[in-house]
Amino acid sequence: MAEIVKMPKQGLQMTEGTILKWFVTEGAQIREGEPFFEVETDKLTLVVDSHNTGTVLKLLAGVGDAVPVMNPIAIIGNAGEDISELLPQSPILPEKITETVPVVESVTSSSRETRFSGDSGERILNGKFVTPRARKIARETDISIADIAKSFTGSKISSRDVLAFAETEKARIKASPVAQRLADEKGIDLASVKKDGARIMKADVSAALMRGTSSRRGERLVPFTGMRKVIASRMLESQSEMAQTHNRIRVDVSELVALREKLAEGGIKVSYNDILVRLVSRVLPEFPYVNASWTEEGILLHEYVNMGIAVGLDEGLVVPVLRDADMLTLAQIAEQGGALVQAAREGSLNPDDFSEGTFTLSNLGMFDTEEFVAIVNPPQAAILAVGSIIRQPVADDAGDVVVKPMMTLTLSYDHRIVDGAVAAKFLQRLKQLIRNPLLVY
Repeated sequence: MAEIVKMPKQGLQMTEGTILKWFVTEGAQIREGEPFFEVETDKLTLVVDSHNTGTVLKLLAGVGDAVPVMNPIAIIGNAGEDISELLPQSPILPEKITETVPVVESVTSSSRETRFSGDSGERILNGKFVTPRARKIARETDISIADIAKSFTGSKISSRDVLAFAETEKARIKASPVAQRLADEKGIDLASVKKDGARIMKADVSAALMRGTSSRRGERLVPFTGMRKVIASRMLESQSEMAQTHNRIRVDVSELVALREKLAEGGIKVSYNDILVRLVSRVLPEFPYVNASWTEEGILLHEYVNMGIAVGLDEGLVVPVLRDADMLTLAQIAEQGGALVQAAREGSLNPDDFSEGTFTLSNLGMFDTEEFVAIVNPPQAAILAVGSIIRQPVADDAGDVVVKPMMTLTLSYDHRIVDGAVAAKFLQRLKQLIRNPLLVY
């Protein structure tokens, strides 16, 4: 009996997934546990295995399609089985339902030139896939997909390819040699004097020069990716739904630096972040409201510490979670935390690696950022922002001015959960342990 395959929900925050690749074609056989498709979520890319055994009767979503979770993407059953009643009737995925995923290898050379017919045809042209978003942008910018396909060497035309082609076309400005030479000499951008496709002459450049037209830089549109959209949504949600405020404290980290140096001498490599994770994880159980989450039913106090470690990537910010951090040794924190950071940079994190965090530590000290205010990661109650270590003149206990390594810590917190005095005491206790890290080593 045929069954509908739906877009799986990979993690609590996932709302949709983008199909990057199908490992099967319509009519192919697939077994349970075999790779079925590759999907990009807001935080990671992963291969999803099949939970069914049978024949792939229909692919309802194409490469490049963003599909809401739990929406149908394929049908698996017995060969020749009638699936008309299983085909989605609602226009949830209009292009995805009417346009099955064509397979380049199955298209004959004589038909590759004719299988693209606008909005209703199959999404293949000259042996190249064309994503729905690419077609949409092409229509909006009056760009011919056929023109792109003629010079495009890849196998899939995406929205980025359309935008790049549009920029290239925009740069192709017809100008006479004299006009081009004058523009170069005077620093005139020919795009500023473009005449609706007509050839630019010397008089046009001269007129632009008289108007004081100067060289202009262009613009480049970076489309929102799944990760960037989720980051924007989550940050807006955090700022609009929380009563956020923050406390700041400066700490002498002389003992922290000395501890790291001593460990290095003994062949134990740890980062300042590892030590801070260790110290913060030991302080949090003493302040349960800082290690809490907001729910509609009330404030959820966690008896465990799952430390979120903010990792900045080129595509955006991810926060993998180091579970039971308060139960780990410093060496274990360094090993497990390092593995999470490496997996984040390689894009190989699992959905579970992002879930159930109770507190987040964000460190920008390695980028010479002296201090900053981080935004709380909902539904958590707080986040600690760590700045760089700066050698500064300070007064010691005897009143003498000495130079010491100092660090600024900023605790952002949801004032609905954490009172100002509690936040201050948390930072005060953390300061005490930073100045005496061996107390918890």
